[in-house]
Amino acid sequence: DSVIAGIRQILNLRPDEKIPADTVERIRVGTTVATNALLERKGSKTALLITSGFADLLEIGNQARPKLFELSIAKPEQLYHSVSEVHERLDSNGNLVRELDEGRLKKDLKALYSSGIRSIAIVFMHSWKNPMHEERCYDLAKGLGFDNISVSSRIMPLIKIVGRSQATVVDSYLYPILNRYVSSLHSELGDMPIEFMQSSGGLTDSLSLTGKDAIMSGPAGGVIGSVAVGNANNFDSIIGFDMGGTSTDVSRYDGTFARVMELEADGINFQTSSLDIKTVAAGGGSLLWFDGRKLQVGPESAGAVPGPVCYGLDGDLTLTDANLLLGRINPAFFPRVFGPDQDKELDQGTTEQQFEILRFTVNNGTQSSFTSEELALGFVEIANEKMAGAIKQISVSRGYDARDHVLVCFGGAAPQHCCGIA
Repeated sequence: DSVIAGIRQILNLRPDEKIPADTVERIRVGTTVATNALLERKGSKTALLITSGFADLLEIGNQARPKLFELSIAKPEQLYHSVSEVHERLDSNGNLVRELDEGRLKKDLKALYSSGIRSIAIVFMHSWKNPMHEERCYDLAKGLGFDNISVSSRIMPLIKIVGRSQATVVDSYLYPILNRYVSSLHSELGDMPIEFMQSSGGLTDSLSLTGKDAIMSGPAGGVIGSVAVGNANNFDSIIGFDMGGTSTDVSRYDGTFARVMELEADGINFQTSSLDIKTVAAGGGSLLWFDGRKLQVGPESAGAVPGPVCYGLDGDLTLTDANLLLGRINPAFFPRVFGPDQDKELDQGTTEQQFEILRFTVNNGTQSSFTSEELALGFVEIANEKMAGAIKQISVSRGYDARDHVLVCFGGAAPQHCCGIA
């Protein structure tokens, strides 16, 4: 794990050497484990238990249609594997309307357990006002051996059942993955105190960390760090710019942290407290391509494997390759860890060849005469415009003058783009 490896490097320990407990006072972790599991749909197999008559609630959602005129609309894939309707009902004041049908509920729970499901999300109407039916359902599920049970009146005890339902499903879907990661850290670090960054920018211990509050854990840590750096240099108005391999996160601070109470992640909208972070699909691994009429950057990414062409693993051209061709990345400054055997330097020759091939295609398609360097610069400028657009959305579009802020840049790809963005 990168956290363990980083601690060993800081302490000058061998990769297999145990970390002495007396050398570490406190460990604070920001992680993208939950984020990646959500984006890659690698969470736990989950069932949703919901009040009878509302099985399609999350399919319908809030009826928002952001792409009204699209000819082909793809419905967002739901996180839960199956839905079970529970016969019960409370009114809006929490008063009993219909008793919980425990016999039928037990039968449904046993069927879910037999199908291999171990994570369930319990969401009943008006449970934020009176959680008695949810708590009884929790007791029955726990007695049958379910490992992970998320209860909406505990996770998000607020009105608005759509947001509360989605938050509970997200938590049930992600918590087992997150819990395994936390357990792996504790197995290496023993009783050393570990605190985890939450989407809200606050820290919590491992017992209090929930799946829904860890979605923006890594980016939130970047926001907090960028503000600390800015304040240390006597700046009060700060725009954070975090550019990684796949995406770029931007944030704004003017003495207080901007917050939101609803997050959207890969088509999933749910209620949770989070720092306001805008994400755009542009990063060092964003693919460069020509659609027959114009140059395109992303949104697809080459990832770490195969990565950019210069990694020597038969990857496709990316922003990193463009920066290499433009001389913004010096191969001499990098170790020889590339290629199939991880013993080669960055492959500048193959990058130049691939740009020549793309140059030929673009020039033929547009009746132009670009050089490879002009083409690479064009791709970089397109990416910069995308990222600058995200900054405008959190500043100019909200009535704030971006020129009154200092730009604090971090992330693996940020150094090649920060001056162009500014």
